[in-house]
Amino acid sequence: MTRDARGWVFTHDLDEFLTSAGDFLRSRPAAHTVALSVTDALRRRGPDVYGEEAPFFGRFADADRAEEGEDDGVGAVSAVLFHTPPYQLNLTDLPAEGIDALAARLADEGYSFPGVGGPVDTAAEFAAAWERHAGARAQLRRSERLYRLGTLTPPTPVPPGRARVAGESDHALVARWYSEFAGIFGRNERQDPDRWAESRLAYGGVTLWETPDGTPVAMAGATPLIAGQIRVAPVYTPAPLRGRGYAGAATAEVSRAALAGGADEVLLFTDLANPTSNGLYQRIGYRPVADFADFAVYDFAK
Repeated sequence: MTRDARGWVFTHDLDEFLTSAGDFLRSRPAAHTVALSVTDALRRRGPDVYGEEAPFFGRFADADRAEEGEDDGVGAVSAVLFHTPPYQLNLTDLPAEGIDALAARLADEGYSFPGVGGPVDTAAEFAAAWERHAGARAQLRRSERLYRLGTLTPPTPVPPGRARVAGESDHALVARWYSEFAGIFGRNERQDPDRWAESRLAYGGVTLWETPDGTPVAMAGATPLIAGQIRVAPVYTPAPLRGRGYAGAATAEVSRAALAGGADEVLLFTDLANPTSNGLYQRIGYRPVADFADFAVYDFAK
């Protein structure tokens, strides 16, 4: 664990990080949904769930309190970062005046990242700073919007068929559809499809929509319940089957089940470049999270 005068504390210890920053993450669970779900997966499934290299965490606490040694920054945390190699660095909202110093320190200490994700302004500022200090070229890969479910309004007409929770016999299908989803939609941070399917099926985290003859035609996933929230992801229909209402029906069923399972909030991200999905989710009852800036992901290349 290291600290500097700017108030950043870096660590590879998940328990230490959550002890110090957990209250901050839970204080705005919607805004911090990615950090909450990633750290929950690491806690439940082990530090190698995303890759062989150890995850890396950071928290920012008030510099004056940190220098005085008050409670090691606990209770004063105002921002965090995490990196699960080989995937991108993730940031919560950061003040612009501190981003250049953070990028400089990370570059000086030899850290390397394939990209960065975070609220749009923070991600853009860090990407520009990383270009200056690490000699990388940054390119915007995608922009997303976070939605929260208001009043659930199932789509009408409902397509023929029914929803069912995927089971172990669906492993191969779920893994293949996850891989197809990641490839088509440019999810460079995708996990191993078999490990992803295994983990989701273990807690009933994938719902399939199937036709009356029992043929699966779409899937909608959901994260575990964390800090009172569940996030719907991913939603996928194979290309030949799109435009028939299957994705909307599956999403509505997953959303209903999340509420029935005790979620205070049901969230999902949409790609701003996809007006079809944005329109679909709004018709079901999802609304943009008012206190959350849109999310952006940049790729880095030498």
